Amino acid sequence: MPRSAEVYRFLRPVLLKDIQSTLIPSYARCFSAYTRLASKKPIKDSPTGDYEKRIAQLQANTSLQDCWPRLPQRHDVARISVNDLRKSSATLDNGATKLDDKFVVSGRVRSVRTAGSKLVFIDIEQDDRVAQAICNFSHLDQNGVPREQFNAFKRVIRRGDWYAFVGHPHKAQGGEESILATELPQLMSPSLHQIPAQLDDAETRARRPHVDMLVHRQAVQTLRIRSAIERGISTFFDNQGYSKVSTPLLTAGAGGAVARPFETIATEMQDTTLNLRIAPELWLKRLVVGGLGKVYEIGPAFRNEGVDATHNPEFTICESYMPFADLDHLMRMTEDLLSGLHEQLRQLGEDSFKHLADTAVNFDTNEAHLFQGPFPRLPFIATVEKEMGKKLPDLSSDDATQQILDLFTEKNITVPAKPTLPRLLDALAGQYIEPLCVKPTFITEHPAVMSPLSKSYVCPKTSQLISARAELFIQGNEYANMYEEENSPFAQREKFVEQLRYREVDGEGDGRAEVDESYLEALEWGLPPTGGWGMGIDRLVMLFTGQKRIGDVLPFGTLRNVVGLATRQT
Repeated sequence: MPRSAEVYRFLRPVLLKDIQSTLIPSYARCFSAYTRLASKKPIKDSPTGDYEKRIAQLQANTSLQDCWPRLPQRHDVARISVNDLRKSSATLDNGATKLDDKFVVSGRVRSVRTAGSKLVFIDIEQDDRVAQAICNFSHLDQNGVPREQFNAFKRVIRRGDWYAFVGHPHKAQGGEESILATELPQLMSPSLHQIPAQLDDAETRARRPHVDMLVHRQAVQTLRIRSAIERGISTFFDNQGYSKVSTPLLTAGAGGAVARPFETIATEMQDTTLNLRIAPELWLKRLVVGGLGKVYEIGPAFRNEGVDATHNPEFTICESYMPFADLDHLMRMTEDLLSGLHEQLRQLGEDSFKHLADTAVNFDTNEAHLFQGPFPRLPFIATVEKEMGKKLPDLSSDDATQQILDLFTEKNITVPAKPTLPRLLDALAGQYIEPLCVKPTFITEHPAVMSPLSKSYVCPKTSQLISARAELFIQGNEYANMYEEENSPFAQREKFVEQLRYREVDGEGDGRAEVDESYLEALEWGLPPTGGWGMGIDRLVMLFTGQKRIGDVLPFGTLRNVVGLATRQT
């Protein structure tokens, strides 16, 4: 027998079919010691450190391989959820039992309470719904449950275990919706670690997100609300006749937006550098050219940039494209979408938000909510000039960048690193416009140099070249971006060239980026006047759930957390 097999037989004999399940506690302690020595991280870094005791406790009262059984195939009783049990019991009087109904319900144990030697009360949870299981040995004894098995059950069950209960719907004297057990509850999956009452250590929370979810229920509620938001957005576009599509994540081009991409190489194409897409934009517009009509996509995008409270290199975006939609239509569509999402989330009920603070959902139907349109609109240039008290120079002139830099010096504004004209204008927006956008507000009429994929025109009020673009800001943060798409292959080529020039100046370029000839060729086949729209899902979830960090609305946190999960020893 190989040495590794001998060690395995010694440490885990109960998992070998030819050995009887009589593992004594010393085996469990030996196994734990072995794994502790083999790990680079000491066992004390476990949230509770009681793994060995739990193994010994289970082994002393049952067989370890029986602690994770297959789901029983019961044809005599229906399997229902905790929520259905609550509904079935809710109509009963206190102390009453539905003897004609018998169900099996499963859930995670939240608490265990005993009353004497024959009565156990267990709170079980499933999908954030809680019910009570009552195990009365006087009833179980009548159904042939031996006292020793009942006592073993009491010794084993604890918070965090998954159990299945068979019994009748019942309402306790205190009014709790319950199931009155008629059979000994079956352990379906034990927790080998004691769930901590609190988990305040940020490192542990990041390393064990599953434990964090068990302790801090706001994490679970946030993910459920995120699901509802994505479902609501899909329903909105589906109801308007859009086709939902999935476009490539790996491509030889970055995908349109101005950002540094992630690069990789495929085994099948070792001479080609591939990028994770920055945005699905150019793919979706190709589909419009091809005649698919209104399209949308919800999916991941990647930008090789920093991590902070509102940015993560991997994020989820929704983009939509509609032929013959102008900017005004896109802004009204945004108002309708957000107002509708608010109403859908409000209908989930306050219980769905009970662990969350600062949610943007207003449950008082008699009060105005944040997303009632129409939203204010602030033209970029006019607003900057008003707030700054200075006129902007002709932004298409050769010395526009220097003139803007002079304004920064005069107004004592911090100059951004590698100050290209688009970066300077963006900094002016951050200084003078975005702080005005507390309630949902559209920033419109951006200088054309800031929007290389948007249609542009001369503003009749300022005589500046501006884009047919709008951004939605709420509480000073951007949530949506929309514009009338540039559909001239000649104008788009000029804008691509200008975009590349700025990328090389500000350091975002690497000398390898080129004009996307494939996309320009697609435009040559005719892109109708099209309205394009994009919204970051992660920030929207942050807004509706009141979370302050983007990592708190992602199942496994930011890129730092994900990398930490893969590289740290547990």
